[in-house]
Amino acid sequence: MIDRFLKSKLGQQILKFGVVGFLCFFIEFGLLILLKELFHLPVILANTAAFTVSAIVNYILSIAFVFDADKKANQGKQFAVFFALAVGGLVINNVVLRLGTLVLDPFWSRSYIIVKPFATGVVMVYNFITRKLFIERKGEKETQ
Repeated sequence: MIDRFLKSKLGQQILKFGVVGFLCFFIEFGLLILLKELFHLPVILANTAAFTVSAIVNYILSIAFVFDADKKANQGKQFAVFFALAVGGLVINNVVLRLGTLVLDPFWSRSYIIVKPFATGVVMVYNFITRKLFIERKGEKETQ
């Protein structure tokens, strides 16, 4: 049953999405730490900058490798949709990061390091669902 799922289109998409996600997570996490520790930016500002860079890389890789994007669609419109969804993800990411650091900072001033992976996981689920709904072309178009 698992083997059949992994060979299905959805299973393949989830695997590719995971690979792209891990790559983008490491880009984002590394930039967050760099901007926070080296440049002493506030955690939410550093997170926003890192998230933005990661979202751009994620967009390029998602369109190229993960989702069956409609090649005939207006590319500007696709990017606008992706950008709007990314802003939603950024808001979720920053809220989870802020709440987590409010709770944990009294115990460790660098608590963002352990909260960030959790925030990213929440946004990963949001990203897959919203991108599948809004970016991938619909089934009836595939049969034409």
